[in-house]
Amino acid sequence: MGVDYGTLSGRALVVRVSDGAELGSAVHEYEHAVMDTTLTAGPAASSGAAVRLAPDWALQDPADYVSVLKHAVPAAIEAAGIDPAHVIGIGTDFTACTMVPTLADGTPLSDLDEFADTPHAYVKLWKHHAAQPHADRINELAHERREPWINRYGGLISSEWEFAKGIQLFEEAPDVYARMDRWVEAADWIVWQLTGEYVRNACTAGYKGIRQDGVYPSREFLEALNPAFGGFVAEKLDQPIGELGDAAGRLTAEAAAWTGLPEGIAVAVGNVDAHVTAPAAQATEPGQMVAIMGTSTCHVMNDDRLAEVPGMCGVVDGGIVSGLYGYEAGQSGVGDIFAWYVNTQVPQRYFEAADAAGLSIHQHLTNLAYAEPVGAHGLVALDWHSGNRSVLVDHELSGLVLGTTLTTRTEEVYRALLEATAFGTRVIVETFAESGVPVTEFIVAGGLLKNPQLMQTYADVLRLPISTIASEQGPALGSAIHAAVAAGAYPDIRSAAAAMGAVNRAVYTPDEASALAYDRLFAEYKLLHDLFGRGGNDVMRRLRALKREVHGESAANGETAHDGLEEVSA
Repeated sequence: MGVDYGTLSGRALVVRVSDGAELGSAVHEYEHAVMDTTLTAGPAASSGAAVRLAPDWALQDPADYVSVLKHAVPAAIEAAGIDPAHVIGIGTDFTACTMVPTLADGTPLSDLDEFADTPHAYVKLWKHHAAQPHADRINELAHERREPWINRYGGLISSEWEFAKGIQLFEEAPDVYARMDRWVEAADWIVWQLTGEYVRNACTAGYKGIRQDGVYPSREFLEALNPAFGGFVAEKLDQPIGELGDAAGRLTAEAAAWTGLPEGIAVAVGNVDAHVTAPAAQATEPGQMVAIMGTSTCHVMNDDRLAEVPGMCGVVDGGIVSGLYGYEAGQSGVGDIFAWYVNTQVPQRYFEAADAAGLSIHQHLTNLAYAEPVGAHGLVALDWHSGNRSVLVDHELSGLVLGTTLTTRTEEVYRALLEATAFGTRVIVETFAESGVPVTEFIVAGGLLKNPQLMQTYADVLRLPISTIASEQGPALGSAIHAAVAAGAYPDIRSAAAAMGAVNRAVYTPDEASALAYDRLFAEYKLLHDLFGRGGNDVMRRLRALKREVHGESAANGETAHDGLEEVSA
């Protein structure tokens, strides 16, 4: 059984151990989805009031994660038509870095009456970017002190990660921080609920928790950030590390009752949705980059060399499979950008035409947009609507579309946004190559591989063949592969991936004429990328600062402050 926890829902998948055949699956959507404008959980929301969140916040309710175990897992078993007694193990994967503040026994602080309406007590989702000022301080201090670990992360720590979110909590909500016993990755929290044991996984500890060569940043470093923050690692974060593919423990009686699975089966050490997908795509050798393309894109690959790649999210020994260095990069917004555009910018007549044609609005816009050759729209866009994860690592950046005129059509802007995400990926691939870690195969997983025009665009822009994972549920399949290893069915991840994973090779190949045209557009993208992203013009940061200033003045002029946020009537 593999369970994939995404941004909006969790998916359970029953997989046959012998060959990876997917026998049945089910999805359960989170009741509270993503709370990024108001706190929709808690007594205040239930009584008709709402706690309004400041810009760049993104929270979740951990109870929604347990609901996936109670609903999706039994439904997947039913869909598979199998005897649950035949399930030998369960593995899970999660978005990262998604953090849960808990008591010593794993109880989320948001479950406590005293904090039920306190935003800082809830899960900070991966795309909670309000800790950017704290990340900036970590980066500045690390370079000032010449901390050796900073270069393992491309020279920059993200606002999405454990330490930035942790010090934000410490400084903005000291009462919540003081009550918190454990600062837990959701990937490990859900395994804790399944086994009753808290084991940190090596993947998130290395990529998101700044754990390199067996140690975290020193107490001296933390005290330099804030004199009272020195105990963060020892008191809130540190925990035994579980290696990927190992068993974290056994399924408890309570979790067996939730899921319908046999008590005592193996529960795999937690993992990240992107990293767990690589074995599902049989990408366990050096040079194979897997791009998990959904709301965001995460790029992971293995190599036998340790290199410092500017702007990468990290390199961890054994971070994907043992014996190789696992590299990670990513884009904070991809599918999210397309969804934003459709939800806020597309006229109703396009929706009506899509319905009449029996197409989704995204496919309808794509068909219209690709009726013209490359460059016909006269546009270039920057894909920074959710900031930039790699290679600039700056969530103060924002989106841009250049070249619009009074004749620019809706579908043309849509295509420019699709192309911008491909250009952002090319920056990542070229940066890896320039650092001595060349990409030899590009494999796509995730929901966006269903768009053939987008995939062809990536092949043309990257000038690489595009392979695709053979499963529509890569992370869940990857989690099932790890469960099989944890249960002892295979000796290691590589052998399990060879038997249970599947990939379609070179489904899309570059078209030279289109590639040449995209080279010209990419040159313009790079000019804008460096102008706005490397300090040539900081207008994007200034506008974000103005937005925060205005929101702060609004709160001061009529709303009640609540942990740095606004409390208003719904």
